[in-house]
Amino acid sequence: MSEIEQLSKSFSQLQSNLSDLVVTRRQLETQFQENKIVKDEFNKLDDESKIYKLVGPVLLPQDSNEANMNVDKRIEFIKGEIDRVEAKIAGIQKDMEKTRTELIQATTQRSA
Repeated sequence: MSEIEQLSKSFSQLQSNLSDLVVTRRQLETQFQENKIVKDEFNKLDDESKIYKLVGPVLLPQDSNEANMNVDKRIEFIKGEIDRVEAKIAGIQKDMEKTRTELIQATTQRSA
């Protein structure tokens, strides 16, 4: 396999990885927004409001402090995952730029 073919294959793989990470990032953002909506709804409730958690087909009462803590932890976790995925995206974009430059150089050298 020639250098150009290897670089092209590597670039295609990086594009595929980037696409997968963008989909993951979008899913995490959706989860983040959903949990923020839940948190906003919790903030509107008074102290005597009852909160229920869906467990399978059953709604079970849940302590409001516990529910708030769970949502806060979920939001924190999702933020961390978003940061991790964004760092991976940045790394792949850097690798893609490097591979693109190498591919251009190899193509130019071959045609010269």
